[in-house]
Amino acid sequence: MPSQSTTEHREAAGDQAVACAVLTVSDTRTAETDRGGPLIAQLLTAAGHIVVDRAICRDEPGEIASRLDEWISQQRVQAILTTGGTGIAKRDSTIDIVAARLTHRLDGFGELFRMLSYNEVGAAAMLSRAIAGLAMRDGAGDTFIFAMPGSVNAIETAMKNLIVPELSHLVWERKK
Repeated sequence: MPSQSTTEHREAAGDQAVACAVLTVSDTRTAETDRGGPLIAQLLTAAGHIVVDRAICRDEPGEIASRLDEWISQQRVQAILTTGGTGIAKRDSTIDIVAARLTHRLDGFGELFRMLSYNEVGAAAMLSRAIAGLAMRDGAGDTFIFAMPGSVNAIETAMKNLIVPELSHLVWERKK
């Protein structure tokens, strides 16, 4: 079978709407003060995707794990996008919780995110542990997970340059 170019793959994937859940991890944000979660939801919706659930939880490993596991187990959730808890502070536990659930890592996401961030914030980009990958759903399917920093600028960088342009393509590729 002849190989398809990336452009052909994207065309084959089309503008498939992806069902997403958005999680803000923060010890200080509330529904009224959270700017990251709403921005992710807005950018997803503008791209034609569907936000099926949103939540805010404290940077507590048990709370993060419980919420992720709930969404991973749901057939309707194809992608989970998290914001917050990706740095190196003692309370930043999101990456460890997400990484424990990934069966297939998309290392390029974190690498590209840090490269793009370097152009904006310089060497401080190395402080981000942003990751992405696939979590298995008890053999019934997969859920993509993207873990982004909590800053609005970082969210815009990840969403506009990496996630939004490829989300439909990623889900389509996994279904093949």
